Amino acid sequence: MKDEKMTKIPQTMPRQSWTFSNDTNSEIRRAAATGIYDIRGGGAKRKVPHFDDLLFLGASMSRYPLEGYREKCGTGVVLGTRFAKKPIELDIPITIAGMSFGSLSGPAKEALGRGASMAGTSTTTGDGGMTEEERGHSTKLVYQYLPSRYGMNPDDLRRADAIEIVVGQGAKPGGGGMLLGQKITERVAGMRDLPEGIDQRSACRHPDWTGPDDLEIKILELREITGWEKPIYIKVGGARPYFDTTLAVKAGADVVVLDGMQGGTAATQDVFIEHVGQPTLACIRPAVQALQDLGMHRKVQLVVSGGIRTGADVAKALALGADAVSIGTAALVALGDNDPQWEEEYQALGSTTGAYDDWHEGQDPAGITTQDPDLMARLDPIAAGRRLRNYLSVLTLECQTLARACGHNHVHNLEPEDLCALTVEAAAMAGVPLAGTSWIPGKSGY
Repeated sequence: MKDEKMTKIPQTMPRQSWTFSNDTNSEIRRAAATGIYDIRGGGAKRKVPHFDDLLFLGASMSRYPLEGYREKCGTGVVLGTRFAKKPIELDIPITIAGMSFGSLSGPAKEALGRGASMAGTSTTTGDGGMTEEERGHSTKLVYQYLPSRYGMNPDDLRRADAIEIVVGQGAKPGGGGMLLGQKITERVAGMRDLPEGIDQRSACRHPDWTGPDDLEIKILELREITGWEKPIYIKVGGARPYFDTTLAVKAGADVVVLDGMQGGTAATQDVFIEHVGQPTLACIRPAVQALQDLGMHRKVQLVVSGGIRTGADVAKALALGADAVSIGTAALVALGDNDPQWEEEYQALGSTTGAYDDWHEGQDPAGITTQDPDLMARLDPIAAGRRLRNYLSVLTLECQTLARACGHNHVHNLEPEDLCALTVEAAAMAGVPLAGTSWIPGKSGY
């Protein structure tokens, strides 16, 4: 009698829980071991509807494209035309967002100023005051006026070309930032009037006003200090864009800066970055609608930030109604942040190229988000400034190319009718038709 062969029962592949993924379980173990919440920099890492979910409808029969080598396509923008005696005139509709000295090194601030100036645009101070590196190399510098008031003084307000009152930030609307003690050097402490080497947390709201009526008084105070010369921006996080834009305009803003949840930060709680605010794509149309309802669209300029990476992103933001965009994380990458040449050192820090976000720890191998003299020396501000200039030039050329393809002789002539959406979510957020249909969810039929 032959031995019976054992039948092997096929095994099913083990399945990872979507709810309790490896990332989620890792965070549970970290929280259980430390008893503190996770702090990091950067923006949201979850996938949300973004500009990639929109496509341009290039010209064909119904519209006539522009010839790229023969017909010009303008890119200039003027910010602050409502009340300021000296609005800011920019060659391109792309600005550099506020990133503080303290969070960034002195050479990094210099590089931002150099690159922005060569490209014909502005940079922004961020929290912590104005550095000579940035003022000295920025032809147009926006001074951020934050709840902390670190480094704030009337002389620097007058030296600035515009003032940006920060009410909220896309990565943490309703919350404040952090700067750990290892980055508060003697110079940083002196500028912020803080003890050296002690952790610092920025306030989440301004100490001397609690609403739009008080904000109107504050704007008038700043205008008096600066002789009504400087444009006054109001920056809000992407939480309630229609109402926040309306209140900013009524308070007297020249420019509204709207920062979506993909916007980065130097350091805050991970739970803020991933779970507070709205995607940038969802914020633009409500803000534009608010300006249109007030009869102020294009009279009060709208600057959009949060996850801008390519010239296509720029063009889509402009088509949805923005006057300009602002970049932060992308600018740091252009300078050299998260560069593969430092991969071994990123791994030694427990990270990898493209994922390093522990900027608050001050150990950035690229020398950008650090106050360590040896690491700072790695960044050549002249070469880094050239890289930023090149990147800004590419963004502008790409935006122009798309505008020409849609038949426009200025990037500000791009409009929602030039766009369609690939997903129902993006169509609803952007207020443009789903591709292949005339359907805008919630607004029209097929």
